[in-house]
Amino acid sequence: MSHCLNALWKQASRLVFLLLLPAPLCAVASQADYHIEPDASQAVFRVRLFWLDYVSGLFTHVDGDVAPGPHPDSWVVNATIPVDSVTMSSSRMRQWLLAPSFFDAERHPTIHFVSNPVALTELDHGGTLTGYLTLRGVTAPIHFAVEPEHCTEEHDVTTPCRIVLRGNLHRSTYGMTSDRLAISDSVDLNLSITLQRETR
Repeated sequence: MSHCLNALWKQASRLVFLLLLPAPLCAVASQADYHIEPDASQAVFRVRLFWLDYVSGLFTHVDGDVAPGPHPDSWVVNATIPVDSVTMSSSRMRQWLLAPSFFDAERHPTIHFVSNPVALTELDHGGTLTGYLTLRGVTAPIHFAVEPEHCTEEHDVTTPCRIVLRGNLHRSTYGMTSDRLAISDSVDLNLSITLQRETR
């Protein structure tokens, strides 16, 4: 088991990447795995436009898992967001978002997040989840504030748990330097993640 966990961590470190570790898991068995329910999880971004209003979009699909990390009672989150799952109120804005000047979806169809190992006890009452975000082929550190929604010991393992992550990134970090006069560099990124315990 130790060899498998070390191999998993090495692989996650190479992948280096939305979205997400659980205070909900604090009271359950430490060796269980959890998968992210893709169609019950989503990511929302918001960016200021012309310094007057905000433009927002919704990624309707988040995939991945939460697995035991390299240290006892530690966990690693590995999440993937398909860029083309984004929806916006305007189809014109959506096409602009997918274009090379922004997400460049044709060349970089996914956004990835891999967390640093985190102890469940650190997130028992909320906390910070750190890791690496890969966007447009660029990997950079990121941190999320975690809003806890606990799963108790009596929680039915067949019932999903949900966590909420709130973070912020800078477009310029990931090479999105166009339209600087119209769009702010700062982007809010919030994720609502539904986790389901793996049954074995």
